[in-house]
Amino acid sequence: MDFDAEKPAGSGNFQTVRYSGRPTDGNESRTEAETAVYDFLDRTGVEYVTLCHPAAFTMEECEAVRRDIGAPVFKNLFLTNRQQTDFYLLMIPADKPFKTKYLSSQLGCARLSFASAEKMEELLHIQPGAVSPMGLIHDKEHKVRLIIDRDLAATSNYACHPCVNTASVAMPLSDLLEKVIPATGHSHTWVELKPE
Repeated sequence: MDFDAEKPAGSGNFQTVRYSGRPTDGNESRTEAETAVYDFLDRTGVEYVTLCHPAAFTMEECEAVRRDIGAPVFKNLFLTNRQQTDFYLLMIPADKPFKTKYLSSQLGCARLSFASAEKMEELLHIQPGAVSPMGLIHDKEHKVRLIIDRDLAATSNYACHPCVNTASVAMPLSDLLEKVIPATGHSHTWVELKPE
């Protein structure tokens, strides 16, 4: 990836600032969970870009993040079984509809639904709107299983939130899968989800 440090970007009212690595703006309001992500990535030795931006709520704002960071931002869904004993983090293309029956059959479990915000905070230290595989660094007991849609395999760069929705980090997908995820003590499972 080609990195430009402290490069203002964005258009209109949606302004962003791009950093090579962790943000260096001295922002004291960063959460412990966000700072822990930058510390973890630095220890892992991966090269990454951080884009600081307003919280993105509209599709236009999400597109601005994708364009400015130079990598697609995927949907990350936090799911659980009916008994709420098993938890899954699903990475899926942003424009791909999600049908629980296709995933449940491949995982051999009962139909899945979205897990609660309380479980998300407890296990991944993430609030709704910022779901990301970076939260796995907080899942010390490995209660969350990472599931990845096979369509992502052709992607060269990956972007996600560092446990807050006011920043995004991007890195080569190979680094995420071969360095970052193993360093959390997790593995990943590929699935093939039908688009309809």
